[in-house]
Amino acid sequence: MKRSTGAIKNGTVAALDVGSSKICCFIAHIDGKQDPRVIGIGQQASKGMKSGNIVDIEALEDAIVNAVHSAEQMAGETIERVIVNVSGGQPRSHRLNLEIAVAGHAVTDQDLHHAINHANQIKGPTIEDESGRDILHSIFTGYTLDGNRGIRDPRGMHGERLGVNMHLITSALNTRRNLISCINRCHLELSAFALSGYASGLATLVDDEMELGVTLIDMGGTTTSIAVFCEGHLVHSDVIPVGGQHVTNDVARGLSTPVAEAERMKTLYGHAIAAEADDRNFIDVPQVGEEEPGQSHQVPHSLLVGIIQPRIEETLELVRDRLVSSGFDKVGGRRVVLTGGASQLPGLPDLAGHILNTQVRIGKPIRVTGLADATGGPNFATCAGLLTYTTLVDTDVPIEKTPEVTHPQSLFGKIGHWFRENF
Repeated sequence: MKRSTGAIKNGTVAALDVGSSKICCFIAHIDGKQDPRVIGIGQQASKGMKSGNIVDIEALEDAIVNAVHSAEQMAGETIERVIVNVSGGQPRSHRLNLEIAVAGHAVTDQDLHHAINHANQIKGPTIEDESGRDILHSIFTGYTLDGNRGIRDPRGMHGERLGVNMHLITSALNTRRNLISCINRCHLELSAFALSGYASGLATLVDDEMELGVTLIDMGGTTTSIAVFCEGHLVHSDVIPVGGQHVTNDVARGLSTPVAEAERMKTLYGHAIAAEADDRNFIDVPQVGEEEPGQSHQVPHSLLVGIIQPRIEETLELVRDRLVSSGFDKVGGRRVVLTGGASQLPGLPDLAGHILNTQVRIGKPIRVTGLADATGGPNFATCAGLLTYTTLVDTDVPIEKTPEVTHPQSLFGKIGHWFRENF
């Protein structure tokens, strides 16, 4: 992965994973070209978030403050800025393909600027009505020269027509404004946003996977993020409002047990695929409203699996259908990487491989150091990926602190700004 000239190369950075099930903060040192080294970790049960959107800003503020404070105590440092993930706001992917004539001469910086000026003149772009939405990521996915794809940098090359391919990700602006307000209430500043699936992919995918094609599925508490990588770039993303908490709620309803007990049983006894021995094994199920000892009753393990498996199948089928409808089901090749807390359910890789007809593995953070076994699993991939993101792109950009003064640029205006900064 190529590092941007504006990326953070030295210093202390902080990442904040604001999820619906947990809030996690990593503080890390970055030294030259080395991977970020985590020196502080804080984690709190999430309150006030649902499906990537804030539902109780005060409760979320308390959870964030506690997570950040724990990380600061461990690191022995005080942080002022954080990079934060985005999983709500209905992120949408858009592909932008531009071509300009270069008349056979060697491609120059001016030609690249010309391509963006051409984009500003396009009438009726392929992006649907983006009212109330704003650009989250502008990702270059490659250049073409006379129809030849896979060109890394066309400058200095000769051709007739120069093409620029981009992947734009937009999301609801108010969702991010609310998150900005909450971060500011915690006496923190925002350095950047990054899509959860994008961050998880940066943390867990090896370079060959990104180059040859892979689909990253980040299964969180109330959302499942999809990120397709190919030729070293994120080429498609999507978010489904279903996650591990929905499985827990199904268990609580199906067995008439408290949600906390349902989560415990899912973690200790849950499985994504039924086995022959399930009917012979029994588990104790405490009942709702019955707090006295001995009030629980036993149910066969098969009943628990019979509740869990359909919800997991439904989630994976939704992922499959979204990939097919987007046309990116083949781009990711026959390789799927699962991350997120819900991906740790035993038997899930086998079930996913069967439904998606792919090879499946569990992804763990590989591009940061200093993580213990307890914090180096797939449920911490997003937070680790946010640290990786800071080393790849320029995150020191102006972020609106108050929603009232926000005046976002147009999509093409921000693309042009990116070109001016990088070429």
